[in-house]
Amino acid sequence: MSDNKLISLIIPLYNEEANLEKLYFELTKVIQPLPFNFEFIFINDGSTDQSFNIVKKLSKSDNRIKYIEFSRNFGKELATSAGLKQSKGDCAIIVDADLQHPPALIPEFINKWQQNNDIVVGIREKNKGEGWIKQSGSFFFYKIMNLISETKILPRETDFRLIDRQVIDEFNKFNEKNRITRVLIDWLGFKREYVKFTANKRFAGKANYGFCKLMKLAFNSFITHSLFPLKLAGYLGVIITIFSSLVGMFMLVEMHFLHDPLEMHFSNMAQISILILFLMGVFLCSIGLIALYIGNIHQEVNIRPLYIIKKKNNFDTDL
Repeated sequence: MSDNKLISLIIPLYNEEANLEKLYFELTKVIQPLPFNFEFIFINDGSTDQSFNIVKKLSKSDNRIKYIEFSRNFGKELATSAGLKQSKGDCAIIVDADLQHPPALIPEFINKWQQNNDIVVGIREKNKGEGWIKQSGSFFFYKIMNLISETKILPRETDFRLIDRQVIDEFNKFNEKNRITRVLIDWLGFKREYVKFTANKRFAGKANYGFCKLMKLAFNSFITHSLFPLKLAGYLGVIITIFSSLVGMFMLVEMHFLHDPLEMHFSNMAQISILILFLMGVFLCSIGLIALYIGNIHQEVNIRPLYIIKKKNNFDTDL
């Protein structure tokens, strides 16, 4: 890769006025000796503090700085998507504005990109100041996600990542509103490498992703990237139907054909209960069947590409 490559730094932000100047200083210090051109893309996600004014001030002294201002808070995922959409770089690096993603690792990301990796993902080995509740939530999120989702993701992988231009172009084709950037990028495939790091404490301010937002993000991930929750009623229906059928057959044979040799004396209420349980299983199976049709609609509405082509040659028409 030649030295005149352009690298985009994508920085979504929400109420980060105390961090921006320090972040800009650290980023410029790291990239200054690198033989590449850089552009900074700040996406102001409806901040209510002075974040946007600070970005505008910085842009006056550095023409590499570009910015996008949302009309309100739309969330980090859409802010990141907007930055990737506007990026012009041969690759892009997504960096959080709170300095938890160490800027010093950027040369290592670029080095792995130069080794023909399309995606370089930051894996958080440790997070300074992270509470046990967030640690436990993160652990269970990845366990559940990898259990029910078709897209497997590595535990503790982050949005701190480098993405090649081809991957950016494919990512920009997605239309989902409830999106998790890292999962969609993982869905795309491509050759990837990893960089392990210890996340620093926030330089200043408070985390904008509280417990409720994290829970909402997790549920959106489960629903968007897995049909298992939709099919769950059907699975339960099958289990209940099989169980109630076996118990019902046992009761019928034991009571009416063998004349209760085990002296279990099943009451009429017990028999009615098994019948109700059987009917409930049939009902849930019917819901599960409807869920399959809804699942097909869900996949079609997403309008994801049918496949991703990394390279092709000697074709007269598009595949």
